[in-house]
Amino acid sequence: MNCQDIKNRVGIRVVLESFNLFPVKENQRTAFYFALDREEKVPSLAVNFMKNTAFDFGTGKSYDVISIVQIINRCSVSAALRYLSRFDFSLLNSEEKIGSVVKKQYEIIKIIDIKHPALIQYLQSRKVYEQQHLVAEIHYMMNNKKYFGIGFKNSSGGYEIRSKYSKLCLGKKDITLVKDHRNSDKEIILFEGFFDYLTYRAINILNDETADYLILNSTAMFFKVENELFDYNKIFLFLDNDDNGKKVKLMVQKKYKNVEDCSILYTDYKDTNEWYCNLEIKL
Repeated sequence: MNCQDIKNRVGIRVVLESFNLFPVKENQRTAFYFALDREEKVPSLAVNFMKNTAFDFGTGKSYDVISIVQIINRCSVSAALRYLSRFDFSLLNSEEKIGSVVKKQYEIIKIIDIKHPALIQYLQSRKVYEQQHLVAEIHYMMNNKKYFGIGFKNSSGGYEIRSKYSKLCLGKKDITLVKDHRNSDKEIILFEGFFDYLTYRAINILNDETADYLILNSTAMFFKVENELFDYNKIFLFLDNDDNGKKVKLMVQKKYKNVEDCSILYTDYKDTNEWYCNLEIKL
């Protein structure tokens, strides 16, 4: 597959998402992202989903999917092509061009309680089956094929989909904020992914039933809650022990007061759920 084939067939949204980059503002055809090569408070990178290109108003540079990979990975064209070749082109684009109309390539068929044996087994393998009431079984169509997975709803009505074989988002990417009206102490517990939230609910590590819960669904979504976190008196962090998780942790510790890093509980593991799955219960 040559450069032009990849430029035409690999969706720019999916490439950006592979680097944990998500739009700050968007509509069906265009979106604004933060710049690829610098930090900024006002997003200046305009992405045109119809043309599959991006334009940086701050520098005047134009990008396609290949040059995006090049600037982020600081690599050659050939290395960028190798990076892009990993994608399954039949499932990449969440939108396709039909004349001047944008048509979604997925459709949610039904949302039900968890019933499928494969999903039950998956939840059991992650030790969070008892929290199945916090998620749903989502059946959906994508590229004329039927799929199903565990769905966790975000604050924009989209669903994070997980199964043994899939990890994607149907609909708009967003955080999930679960509020408790009894939370008079104004405490919030912050997670990176929803399986860590389910894990916390399974073991109730802090024995606190009246806190609010914030699930980022991606560290790239943190910008959406930066101002809202100032409303809380105490912030508990259950972030991943990887580069992105550590970066957000340092940002929160620097910006807010009364922050408790709970990752000390799972120092030798990637996240709360991995630690819990490897925990030997001593009677």
